[in-house]
Amino acid sequence: MEPDEIFKPSNKKLARGRGATLNPANRFDLISVERDPESEEPLEQTIPTQYYDDTTKSILSTSDSPDLGRMTNVNAYRGCEHGCIYCYARPGHEYFGLSSGLDFETKIFVKRRAAELLRKELSKPTWKPRVVTMSGVTDCYQPAEKHFKITRGCLEVLRDFRNPVVIITKNHLVTRDMDLLKELSEYQACFVIVSVTTLDRQLARKMEPRASSPTDRLKAIATLHATGIPVGVNVAPIIPGLTDHEIPAILKAAAKAGAQSASYTIVRLPYAVKDLFAAWLQEHFPLKKEKVLNRLRAMRGGKLYDAKWSARMTGEGVHAQQIASFFDVAYKKAGFPSEGRQSLSAKHFRPPPSDQLTFF
Repeated sequence: MEPDEIFKPSNKKLARGRGATLNPANRFDLISVERDPESEEPLEQTIPTQYYDDTTKSILSTSDSPDLGRMTNVNAYRGCEHGCIYCYARPGHEYFGLSSGLDFETKIFVKRRAAELLRKELSKPTWKPRVVTMSGVTDCYQPAEKHFKITRGCLEVLRDFRNPVVIITKNHLVTRDMDLLKELSEYQACFVIVSVTTLDRQLARKMEPRASSPTDRLKAIATLHATGIPVGVNVAPIIPGLTDHEIPAILKAAAKAGAQSASYTIVRLPYAVKDLFAAWLQEHFPLKKEKVLNRLRAMRGGKLYDAKWSARMTGEGVHAQQIASFFDVAYKKAGFPSEGRQSLSAKHFRPPPSDQLTFF
């Protein structure tokens, strides 16, 4: 497995921060190596991002959970350079013998054949036109997309077939593909969701170091809306005791920018993400650490994470109910419509014309 040699980030990019401060042990490994706490050797200050070819032979994955419903996902990348410290997708890297920590945001697997595989799937007689979600796991507009353009290639395929798509991202780069999104929206086949966690630029830089700034995410919403592309906001994840007080301000700013709907989720901390998040709090917000963790425990039955279908996205208990009520009131005050976002349609789906001649 050799790193990709085509794209090497500049020194300026390497100077930017990372979300994780460590590489916790892989839960599948029997042996792990820990840094000597008494070592005087300095930690490497800049860690380059490495890109690897992902030779997967399929591009569509299907999930069927009670809280999200049946979803068909396209994930162009494994791992995410945005480096969001709370990302629930981090443990996926452990299946490759890597860590949920720095490895997740510095070793990115690129599915170069994604568009080709997607075209093949949508061309099958057995394909039933339905909504495809991009960024069901890692962000399809993370920094690597600017170079590899895997997501754009997939959107070209979806445009050709007029297959509906929902895009979830934290990156202003989504506006690059407005030409394709506009075409899809003309067939009621496109909806973009921009995630906004905080409006505090300094907090965002610590928590989501390589994602677009909050201001740029709001600009993305405004730009998409002005072009006639349906767009909404996801206040996600809400971190009780750290960002929950920002719910009204985020909803108000997103509605003003043109967001047509809004939703939220509570932060999820599976497996090693719990330790990464706790270490991050200790590093950046030591005085708030116990407050945040205790709030999460109160919402997760005494644990930092509960995978229960009915509770994993919203939590349970008094604090969860308070956040739900707080969000509902702020949603109405911001002027969002009661009916929520528009539904997507697959009625315009059609295989594109073939270049091959036919006998009939």
